[in-house]
Amino acid sequence: MAQEFRLPDLGEGLTEAELVSWSVEVGQSVELNQVIAEVETAKALVELPSPYAGVVEELLIPAGATVPVGTPLIRIATDSASDTPPTRTPVLVGYGPEAAAQSRRGRPRAAATPEGTAPPERVRPDASPAARLAARERGIDLTVVPGTGPSGAVTRHDVEEYAGSAAPRVAAGPSERETRTPVRGVRKQTAAAMVRSAFTAPHVTEFVTVDVTRSVELLEHLRGRREFEGLSVTPLSIAAKAMIVALREHPDLNASWDEEHQEIVVKHYVDLGIAVATPRGLVVPHVREAQSLSLLELCRAITELTAIARSGKADPAQLTGGTVSLTNVGVFGVDTGTPIINPGESAIVCLGSVSQRPWVHEGELAVRWVTTLSVSFDHRVVDGDQGSKFLSSVAAMLHDPVALLAQL
Repeated sequence: MAQEFRLPDLGEGLTEAELVSWSVEVGQSVELNQVIAEVETAKALVELPSPYAGVVEELLIPAGATVPVGTPLIRIATDSASDTPPTRTPVLVGYGPEAAAQSRRGRPRAAATPEGTAPPERVRPDASPAARLAARERGIDLTVVPGTGPSGAVTRHDVEEYAGSAAPRVAAGPSERETRTPVRGVRKQTAAAMVRSAFTAPHVTEFVTVDVTRSVELLEHLRGRREFEGLSVTPLSIAAKAMIVALREHPDLNASWDEEHQEIVVKHYVDLGIAVATPRGLVVPHVREAQSLSLLELCRAITELTAIARSGKADPAQLTGGTVSLTNVGVFGVDTGTPIINPGESAIVCLGSVSQRPWVHEGELAVRWVTTLSVSFDHRVVDGDQGSKFLSSVAAMLHDPVALLAQL
């Protein structure tokens, strides 16, 4: 009998997803929990495992289409023993089946064809999800890209190398004077969230420039310690810890505005959002219960979350529900910015570039490590007095991180 697999509810209120690519084709045999497709939600790339074992009868949705939850994706012919659907392995968003059932991507097999008819010769190249996304964005056929990954799989680096070495196009005609990129997935979600925040929360942004030479010296010391080996120990780490400590004294910036009840909701825990630029757009994974973490634990959490976010495997639970956020434009050589508050929060701190500048130190002109901090806050929740004192507190700890030593 034939079974239809519908787009499952991937959680966190996600109502639709884009079918990025198929891992199977018509006529191919599939096994239970074998990865059959990759979809992109507003939060992450997701590998979908098959809930049935059998032969693919029909792919109901083409790659590149965006469909709502519950839409039939594929039809699989099962044998009589499969009349009762087998127990499905849960989908881990961004990872596919949970580790207990190891996912296997089957090689395409020849479909049954009428006598005298040659079977189709289309072979889907083995490639990582990031490589497929990069190829789709650049309009590159993966079958012509040499793979250097495990077993010859195509990696994102392979796609970028191929794109860079491809022959230039002929002189552009009128239709080639511009490029249009469909806004889907994470970029679409980010755009909608930022518009919603900008036009519902009255933003105020304040700035302070501070000598952070002592923090730079502390970072150099920490990087030499065995406990911090392999971790991202950066000015962002110190700024994050300073924010967490400052929120103890200024909890109103760790709050949200409840429009329905016209109430300010102050959170007694800190789920710290860290803005991460990824190939799929800006995402903000959250360090849960950050107020309970030491500096070492915070560095470890930021390192792991950043890696997961850039790989596209952050699940919705890691990307929603924050209480306050931190963004770092300094990595781009930018002095500061006016960040937009994430929906559901009331404040976001922006860390600018840390660079050597002329500075008056102890009454004399000297070259010091200096940065500019800014904080944007929701003026319905936070007034100028609260916002100013919070930003001053963060700046003071970056200027003299001795206050953080007790938190290590």
